[in-house]
Amino acid sequence: MGNDIATQARDSSNPLATSFGNVSLKNPVMLASGTAGHGTELASVTDLSTVGAIVVKSLSAYEWKGNNAPRLHETPNGMINSIGLQGPGLPYWIEHILPSLIEQKVTVILSIWGRTIEDYAAAADLCSDLPSTVKAVELNISCPNIEDRGKMFSHSPDSTHEVIRATSQIKIPRWAKLSPNVTNLVEIAGAAAEAGADGVTLINTVMGMVIDIDKRRPLLGAGGGGLSGPAIRPIAIRSVFDVHSALPDIPIVGVGGVASAKDVIEFLMAGASAVQIGSANFADPRISKRVITDLFKWCEENKIENIQAVKGLAH
Repeated sequence: MGNDIATQARDSSNPLATSFGNVSLKNPVMLASGTAGHGTELASVTDLSTVGAIVVKSLSAYEWKGNNAPRLHETPNGMINSIGLQGPGLPYWIEHILPSLIEQKVTVILSIWGRTIEDYAAAADLCSDLPSTVKAVELNISCPNIEDRGKMFSHSPDSTHEVIRATSQIKIPRWAKLSPNVTNLVEIAGAAAEAGADGVTLINTVMGMVIDIDKRRPLLGAGGGGLSGPAIRPIAIRSVFDVHSALPDIPIVGVGGVASAKDVIEFLMAGASAVQIGSANFADPRISKRVITDLFKWCEENKIENIQAVKGLAH
């Protein structure tokens, strides 16, 4: 089997063809929100049409400047960030950025966020008439709820349920991106599904902090941040495994430290239907091509007719 990913993806016998609920993808490899920009920023170094989908950086109903610098710091086996969801707002994105994604035939997953339930409802209103290139909306609910003393929406089954219900006007599938920083992730995933989510994305970053010992204060401008990269992969695998075990009918996107075909297979065996590559895009913007090529090879070597056959095999 050759290395021309685009040709292989169009083949009717494509072993990487993936169904995620009602969403069909050419392969299970997506680029995670916040790691590939709002549009075609990576197009000069990789063919974005070959990935299963690109999840654009989270957008709200309004422009948002994000947190103070510094925002990024490398850690052992990963990175910590406090970007603060900087973005131009959905109206600008729909008018000025989305057309370039359509032109380059990129499969898009839109990510939205808000600081209040009303923010999510307003963002959802702007998603009522999206073009067919946008296959789903990922609800980033792992952000502070200013109406509940800054607690994350995804830290409570009730607030998770509220956000999902507040975005019900979105006609395409909705995926709830959940936080691992909770005591009962299964309960929260169940609340998301009960409220109408068509799938869950597991996981968002792990809360962390780095101290600048010379300045004697937190290094990041916002204080704490979100840890990502290979260091959190075992946490993400466990999260996917536990949710799939308890709620096998909920489609799961696995994310956290994916950097190889082996990592993808591990997530699928834990119960995910698809994965997202996150921090690894910063180290190598071309990594998705290598991962997809290696997945084709693995399927061929192991006589796997469709990659979804390995889903949940670890259970």
